[in-house]
Amino acid sequence: MPIEKNQVVLFHYSVRDEQGNVVEDSRGGEPNAYLHGHGGIIRGLEEALEGREPGDTFSATVTPDKAYGPRKADAVQRVPIKHLMGAKRWKPGMIAQVQTEQGPRHVVVTKVGHKFADVDTNHPMAGRTLTFDIEIIDVRAADPEELAHGHVHGPGGHH
Repeated sequence: MPIEKNQVVLFHYSVRDEQGNVVEDSRGGEPNAYLHGHGGIIRGLEEALEGREPGDTFSATVTPDKAYGPRKADAVQRVPIKHLMGAKRWKPGMIAQVQTEQGPRHVVVTKVGHKFADVDTNHPMAGRTLTFDIEIIDVRAADPEELAHGHVHGPGGHH
């Protein structure tokens, strides 16, 4: 069954940056699951998966405009350290979570002071061209509840 809108897709992936460094890998865990055509994964990867079938393995290079967007130079903010979640002691380069009006967001700590930290609110992979190595595990029709909710239920999806 080829991948098309309203189907649940399970796949394993690894992501490499421009230097070929693996920055993320799903192997060794559950495959990623998403509802195709509903924006649950980055646009460039969803486009690369369209029409593929279970058992397919391939690589897809995704530019920033179809991944996490360009880096924004004005995205550094100073926040009280008490608002950073994820560690007790912070150092530049660490990823923290902060609560925003749009919900939780990951930020990269760029500078740490006594009471405040400077954080970069760009997505950690913003501005990067990424290469995905994909293995499609399964494709199935979404059930009515998944379609109504706009996401996958069960293993690899929302529980």
